[in-house]
Amino acid sequence: MRFRNSFCFLIALLWAIPCLAQKTADRPNVIFIYVDDLGYGDLSCYGATKIKTPHLDKLANSGIRFTNAHATSATCTPSRYALMTGQYPWRKSGTGILPGDAALIIPTDKITLPALFQQKGYRTGLVGKWHLGLGNAVQKNWNQKITPGPNEVGFNYSFIFPATADRVPTVFVENNYVVARDSTDPIEVNYQSKIGTEPTGLENPELLKLQSSPNHGHNNTIVNGIGRIGYMSGGKLARWTDEEMPLTFLAKAKEFIESNKAHPFFLFYALTEPHVPRMPSTMFRGKSGLGLRGDAILQLDWTVGEIVSQLQNLGIADNTMIIFSSDNGPVLDDGYQDGAVSQLNGHRPWWELRGGKYSTFEAGTRVPMLISWPGKIKAQVSDAMVSQIDFLATFAQFFNKKLPSNEAPDSEDMWNPLLGKSTEGRKVLVKQGMNSLAIVKGEWKYIEPHAGPAVNKLVNIELGNSSLPQLYNLKTDISEKNNVANQHLEVVKELSELLQRIKDKRN
Repeated sequence: MRFRNSFCFLIALLWAIPCLAQKTADRPNVIFIYVDDLGYGDLSCYGATKIKTPHLDKLANSGIRFTNAHATSATCTPSRYALMTGQYPWRKSGTGILPGDAALIIPTDKITLPALFQQKGYRTGLVGKWHLGLGNAVQKNWNQKITPGPNEVGFNYSFIFPATADRVPTVFVENNYVVARDSTDPIEVNYQSKIGTEPTGLENPELLKLQSSPNHGHNNTIVNGIGRIGYMSGGKLARWTDEEMPLTFLAKAKEFIESNKAHPFFLFYALTEPHVPRMPSTMFRGKSGLGLRGDAILQLDWTVGEIVSQLQNLGIADNTMIIFSSDNGPVLDDGYQDGAVSQLNGHRPWWELRGGKYSTFEAGTRVPMLISWPGKIKAQVSDAMVSQIDFLATFAQFFNKKLPSNEAPDSEDMWNPLLGKSTEGRKVLVKQGMNSLAIVKGEWKYIEPHAGPAVNKLVNIELGNSSLPQLYNLKTDISEKNNVANQHLEVVKELSELLQRIKDKRN
């Protein structure tokens, strides 16, 4: 009888092993590496010759390198909002670039990208930049639990800084609490007027180790020898230093991977490089020859290599999908004098594209995107038009999850093009600059008229604003040099009406 029971158990076990293997294969780990202000031409796998990014090149050579991939917007907060919610950010007010004390703008009662994975049994983690607000109001107590935040919109674990590295508060927040907070030195934040007695970049420029560019606003409270946007007092023990902050994020990302290696996980790893202030760790200083911005890109590339090496050492690389992309296009002088302009040395962060961060032109939203999944994705280059807004609907389809009709309304299932099984991507995509919208359909791109300034003189970037309609053929004019609106009035009419219908769509 004992032999019979053992034999039955063995048969059942042998039967279950293929099923378990199939279940694991159908539930890959997913790591989304999202970088900040990286341009289409900033990587050597995208044609850069003045800088080498070997780890990202290797990722590109093992998976898909997209040539027509887009953030929805030319700035960070709206791009991140779209990625998380599957909704064009211009549909909701308050989704522009947020101050560091903003309230949470991600809804807690609707599906989000991390919540989707969480519902499907994944462990979900966020490490790095957030910039989508915290709490229910601007006025918040930074010395107690700060909620709602990432943990309330789908992340089991979060280790973040609230906004950007150039904005206060310059603290880490782990699972709703400021790390190393001290009740005897309470943190206060104000974006309207100065608080406390700490020196500012405006009043004490002699204390700065990184000089601020004039008129950019990076001259408020000095933290770690760098003037910030906004005023902060208290929290001396909690403040990070810029040089160690990216390495802390890397350590936390690796901890999350190690802790969840035996369980399906989704990690949103939001690097701060090469956003200002660019203060790379000492081992990368001066290595690029392109100033601190180039050094920060080298650090970014090395970080990706560290993550890939960890996956290989843990034996989970083959069942891990890595997605790499940027939240918007490049900017050089964005508030600090760090050699990004003076040491450019022929490097072209925007490649052949026009514009950059803040711009409705292509360099504002066309960004690098790499997807690697060993054994599942064949090495290739894809010109399918894809957008970060589509990851929610795409993974919902993968999980056989039907989304409510009023949620993720602008997200489309792009599983086949994102896995390289098809070159047919989006038919239509709306893209957002600082002021105006553009729509792309096929080879045509239409930019709606807007009377704003043509150039952001602070950063020397064309914004794409014009009082006249603009039409470009991206197939023959990727640099958007020739406005052919007057020669194709019927296309202008078609695309302007299509854009209006999309804008009028109720969600």
